Amino acid sequence: MVVPELRAWRAARPRLARVARVARPHLVRAARAVKPQVTRVTRAVEPRVARLTQAVGPRLAVPKAWRYTAGAATAGLALAAGVVTAAGPWDSSGQRTAERDWAAARERAGGADHGSGSDTSDTSSGTWSGGPRPAPSAAAVLVGLGRTGAVVKSAPDGPALADVLGPLLRDPALGTHHTAEVVDVATGGRLYGENSGDALTPASTTKIATAVAALSALGADHRLTTRTALEPGTGELVLVGGGDPTLTARKDAGGWASLRTLADRTATALKKRGVSKVTLSYDTTLYAGPELHPIGVNENLAPVSALMADEARTDDSTSGPAPRAAEPAPDAARTFARLLAGRGIATTAPGPSKASARAQTLATVASPPLSAVVERMLTNSDNDIAEALARQTALATGGRADFDGGAAAIATELDRLHLPLGGAVFHDGSGLNRADKLTADLLTALLTKAGDPARPDLRPVLTGLPVAGFTGTLSGRYADGAAGLVRAKTGTLTGVNTLAGTVVDRDGRLLAFAFLTENTTAPAAAQSALDRTATALASCGCR
Repeated sequence: MVVPELRAWRAARPRLARVARVARPHLVRAARAVKPQVTRVTRAVEPRVARLTQAVGPRLAVPKAWRYTAGAATAGLALAAGVVTAAGPWDSSGQRTAERDWAAARERAGGADHGSGSDTSDTSSGTWSGGPRPAPSAAAVLVGLGRTGAVVKSAPDGPALADVLGPLLRDPALGTHHTAEVVDVATGGRLYGENSGDALTPASTTKIATAVAALSALGADHRLTTRTALEPGTGELVLVGGGDPTLTARKDAGGWASLRTLADRTATALKKRGVSKVTLSYDTTLYAGPELHPIGVNENLAPVSALMADEARTDDSTSGPAPRAAEPAPDAARTFARLLAGRGIATTAPGPSKASARAQTLATVASPPLSAVVERMLTNSDNDIAEALARQTALATGGRADFDGGAAAIATELDRLHLPLGGAVFHDGSGLNRADKLTADLLTALLTKAGDPARPDLRPVLTGLPVAGFTGTLSGRYADGAAGLVRAKTGTLTGVNTLAGTVVDRDGRLLAFAFLTENTTAPAAAQSALDRTATALASCGCR
């Protein structure tokens, strides 16, 4: 009897051999980069390996050589998974940095490392001292873009794709209306389309549009600044919100802007002036309009404010739904007052104000570059970041920083990029508004634009996409499918399931896809049907 694990190994062996040939030079370089992380990853995966051995071992009556080979492959996959999961795609050892470095290297200039923790970067110049260095997960996307020197076959055949995808998309679990499109990223050519011009509710795949618009309008290196300002002659200290949704008050800031650091710097500046007591105020005037999203109070999104700490979460979570403070700015200001008190600065109870033009900036903290913020938004489907970026896009383009202004700015910026906006309607940046409408045609065009070698500033849109089976909103999916091969943004509302992202197909082509469905009745079944479709696309040579 041939056990399922052995059949799976035999089926996968030719593909693993191809992957090994392509990945080998990249993995050699990557091994040097990830060596410090191996010990931590090993500790993390050992319990899983033990459980896997207990579950599978008794059923394996196969030669020792096969067990050794399969074990080595499993260990390699576990290591890759562990590095991706532990570091996160926005870390300096993640794929975004590798791809930015690679893109910059084409012009004989090192790429900026916007992460932290690397010991091989030239901190004086912001470039890699040893030249571009791919991360463990970079090879597949770089091969798909046709830039590693590997031989890549021609794009899949449209009719052959239709034969594979058509039956899967007709699954009753996908509701009464669906739309789909597949595009070759290297050429922009459409390979498959079904109702691709129909505008449906996109749910969180809206964040792909928000990401492209924000990066285009603001630039990948833009940072969001929170500051304190002292009003002359009044002793009023104003905490000025800069719209950074990643500002944190936690002891471990994890590389994000820290309210604690701002308190340290502010207290130091005040003591140099001989000031030990201030009237504390907070300024949220950067944003306009109502703070509450049209969906109302919701654990998926805090009231949108120019000043908040930890996305106004009242628990220890860092992503996903959570209880939120009803008034993020006063809550952040009270936290700041406590931090100042711990540093010897007494304050009054904070109240709203606006920093005058005469106020002297005492201290600042800045977010990581927008490229990293965008990746965090996409990986975790972070609604708070999405709404902040919509408002920041409005500010950058001269619009009003509210829900309507942010939505209008996204559309305007995408139109400036000559993207197909027919039927598209924006009402927010997160996709929580059911009145949002996008087409599969627009979503694949956004992904293709992000893969354009002439627009490396947009590359975080691709590298921030959750990795199937590894990161973000796809970490618990594709366990039996294309784990590591599909990178996609998910979208879920009642009766709505969407998926849009990229795959590298069996022949090494990078394909962008978008699947949107409406009137689904079983979310889990619809999600599984979409995952099967994306898996089929990744497995397809389709000629």
